[in-house]
Amino acid sequence: MTEPVFDWQKGFIVDFALTGGLSATAVSTRRTLSQMRGMFADSEACEKMLTSSDPVVYEFYELGAPENAGDVAFGTSVTYPGRVGNEYFMTKGHFHTILETAEVYYTLSGEGGMLVENPEGETAFFPMTAGKAVYVPRRFAHRTVNTGTAPLVSFFAFRGDAGHNYAAIETKGYRKLVIEGEDGGIRIINNPKWETT
Repeated sequence: MTEPVFDWQKGFIVDFALTGGLSATAVSTRRTLSQMRGMFADSEACEKMLTSSDPVVYEFYELGAPENAGDVAFGTSVTYPGRVGNEYFMTKGHFHTILETAEVYYTLSGEGGMLVENPEGETAFFPMTAGKAVYVPRRFAHRTVNTGTAPLVSFFAFRGDAGHNYAAIETKGYRKLVIEGEDGGIRIINNPKWETT
């Protein structure tokens, strides 16, 4: 198969597969549970799950946009349903390298939410359902969380030169966790990794 050519100067059309790697033009990047070690609070539950399977937690489709201020990077993100212990499946999450970068996510299907936090510790959780958009403000790290039973699929867009900074949240994660409570409802709790410092 010939690699697609995207003409960032004259425009193009691209298709995005919503699940299952069926896109004819966009490249899928998958993150399995083993690649998410250390991201979930209950590391014992993570290791126990990995003894029987290594599920895909999320994947995203992107085009390799030029890293220019005037271009727009965009793609689709699919976060699959599941839990590690009582913590819902989620994306790794990131700040942008250019911290003053906002991003937009438009939910195509599924349900869940966007967990955001800035370097000063301000946090929020925005519900995501089909037909609604989430605006992630400048300076906020963001992570998609699937709280439903079907894949959470969203379209995203941000400035082409923004970059991704994963290292800032890899050590201790986010200050908040999104879990399923004993009553089956969604709960936002403090991350114990942040309470030990």
